[in-house]
Amino acid sequence: MSLSDGLIVSGLRSIGAVSIFLGRTLAQIPGSLLRPRLIVHQIYNAGARSLIIIMLCGLFVGMVLGLQGFDLLQRFGSEDALGVAAALGLLKELGPVVGALLFAGRAGTALTSEIGLMKATDQLTAMRMMAVDPMRFVVAPRFLGGLIALPLLVAVFNVVGLFGAQLIGVQLMGVDPGAFWSQMQGAVELDDVTEGVVKSIVFGAACSLIAVYQGYHAAPAAEGVGLATTRTVVNSSVLTLLLDYILTARFL
Repeated sequence: MSLSDGLIVSGLRSIGAVSIFLGRTLAQIPGSLLRPRLIVHQIYNAGARSLIIIMLCGLFVGMVLGLQGFDLLQRFGSEDALGVAAALGLLKELGPVVGALLFAGRAGTALTSEIGLMKATDQLTAMRMMAVDPMRFVVAPRFLGGLIALPLLVAVFNVVGLFGAQLIGVQLMGVDPGAFWSQMQGAVELDDVTEGVVKSIVFGAACSLIAVYQGYHAAPAAEGVGLATTRTVVNSSVLTLLLDYILTARFL
């Protein structure tokens, strides 16, 4: 078997394993919904604890977008359209993508290391011996928590980013505030908001699935948990960009 054939077989095997794991996780979601406190706790861990970094990065991304957008639009005499450019850029691309990357780096690694350490310390084995399914009480609530938390974080990212763009464009560069907001309201449509929401939900599912999968299948040792967290960040980042291309082509 050649190297390329081996890579293809390995890739297909990984896709199959993740698909089976996803099916097992989805099968346990109805049971997890009967314990909403677990899900709320995971939303807090994945969402609320990531709020500060999301707000900071959203502010800086919006400020940079305001600077670059004003410089570009000024060349064509259209600096009043800065609000439109900032809103569409954040809602359709920067918000979901950057939010997902930050989520993978902060919350995804935390999920992976937490489940990986539970496996390394035989907590998952002890749960099985007590007839407690780890998929229902450990994996499914964390998957749902990440799935719900990321769209909320992206919404916060977009709002703070728009504030940063307005701060630079209106307060620093002198763009008319009425034109900034009115053109944004006139140009942004429901389809643009829907695209961003769909992307954030898909990215949340993908990043959460990779995080819990890598943690659940991590080698029960310190080195294995470290490698699992690294794979979580790398795989989540690549998959986010791939899904972004697919969804963008779908919405055009």
